[in-house]
Amino acid sequence: MRAQVARPGRLETAWVCLLGLLLLGPALAPGYVLSYDMVWVPDLALTRDALGLGSGLPRAVPSDAVVAVLDELVPAVVLQKAVLLGAVVGGALGVVRLLPPDAVVPRLVAGAAYVWNPLVVERLVIGHWPLLLGYAVAPWVVLAARRWQRSAAVPVALWWLVPLGSLSASTGLVTGLLLVVLTARREVRRWAQLGALLLLANLPWLAAGLLHAGSATSTASAAARFGLHAEGSVPAPLAALTLGGIWNAEVVPASRSGALGWLAAVVLVPLAAAGVGRLRAQLGERTWWGLVACWTVGWLGACLTWLAPGAVGAVAAVVPGGGVLRDGARLLVLCAPLLCLALGAGAGRLLERVPEPARVGAALGLLALPLALLPGVAWGAGGALRAVDYPADHAAARAAVQQQRPEGDTVLLPFSSYRAPAWNGGRKVLDPTGRYLGVDVVQDDTLAVSGRLLPGEDPRAAQVREVLAGGNPRSRAEDLAALGVGAVVLELGAGASVAVAGEPWHRGTELVVQGLADVAPVAVPRTWRAVMAVAWAGFVGAPLVATGLALRRRARPLAPG
Repeated sequence: MRAQVARPGRLETAWVCLLGLLLLGPALAPGYVLSYDMVWVPDLALTRDALGLGSGLPRAVPSDAVVAVLDELVPAVVLQKAVLLGAVVGGALGVVRLLPPDAVVPRLVAGAAYVWNPLVVERLVIGHWPLLLGYAVAPWVVLAARRWQRSAAVPVALWWLVPLGSLSASTGLVTGLLLVVLTARREVRRWAQLGALLLLANLPWLAAGLLHAGSATSTASAAARFGLHAEGSVPAPLAALTLGGIWNAEVVPASRSGALGWLAAVVLVPLAAAGVGRLRAQLGERTWWGLVACWTVGWLGACLTWLAPGAVGAVAAVVPGGGVLRDGARLLVLCAPLLCLALGAGAGRLLERVPEPARVGAALGLLALPLALLPGVAWGAGGALRAVDYPADHAAARAAVQQQRPEGDTVLLPFSSYRAPAWNGGRKVLDPTGRYLGVDVVQDDTLAVSGRLLPGEDPRAAQVREVLAGGNPRSRAEDLAALGVGAVVLELGAGASVAVAGEPWHRGTELVVQGLADVAPVAVPRTWRAVMAVAWAGFVGAPLVATGLALRRRARPLAPG
């Protein structure tokens, strides 16, 4: 049976947009949403770190560089809103298209489930917006992959969707796996096309990761901290069935830790199972089995990080970049399309068994089911997401730094990775000062999880930490300058910090900026620059070239006869 594809109607579009607005709420107000790893600033600079040429692991490659370019065209405050709303709503609109156009209630239920679930809420709060973009892209990749199954040429849409779904290493792996499962054939030509597409879309982080291979391994014991976790009394594998199980308990909605966490599994799993047969007929055999394979890999892979964290940690300790496998709950992105589609199909089948007089009420109950099982997350994920303005002192500090143009890198004090500033409502966020000032920073990359300090991978951060631990203010300044540090920024009110002597460039109510003298140059090997230049050219050029060739083919006149 050939699957039907139709654009979402006005009702479905309005429904998922309403849910997205209800979920984000104050996050869409003027200002910037700063939450854990989500750091947006008015003007992100294209620094060495953003380009993959810094000393630390390229965790924000290529996402930071993409934002740095786009915020020259669109104000960053607007761009962030578009990204958040698109990440929440975009995927649901794709899911809707995968169900028959006449199945209105199943489409509405599937769309609601794709917007309103633990994976979306938890990743919003922890700030993993590149992962959420990959989550939003996934249903559209399914649609484009289905078109590719019936043609020889790669659909132009994939040349844009796959890079968008590969803005971080883990997201690129998930998007790539989804595409391979859905499109691979026993044809050399198909594998060559697939390989070229995935390589070019993931080239920036792949190239930067290879350049940092010497420091790209992580502590084996850390895998147990980042693997799939239970949510309250709900065991990790059961939580994963309903797209929960993130490692950070601070971002888990309170309702997931109690009776509603169990009820979600008891209600949603049978409802999805009831829709399996119908969904298989609607999707067609190839797409159906592809999504089943993706769900299996996603759920088993996530459970593996809970069941055997030692094995995952051993891989991360030996294989460069193996640490991307530690956060097992990320793999649940592979499970989401099938689960939400099956919930929609199951809702349609259940509705058919309801007597006609009660059908409207039953339909409304099914539509409200995802919201009822995950209450308390409306209006900014339950208050965890709110837009704020940076203090005026940040702009003054940036102006001072840009005027002085410091050599080398900048060190942020206190030397710790996360802040909880009062002007951000006391919400935790990865220190945004370096990004705001537009400078390369050497930042503490150690992480405290459940009271245990996990070591970082950046060798220069370890050197800076050692310098700050001893000596006096003047000797610290000299030793930092010898490491290639040209400026030190102290955030007042962020806790106790050691003193570093330096020339005062700015002293405000929030930040103190000092310049250091006799700074050793920070050398970036020419080979690194060349490698990353090629990587960025491939990443940017491939979608443009593919689009140009497609337009040329369409404009080519048909041969007579």
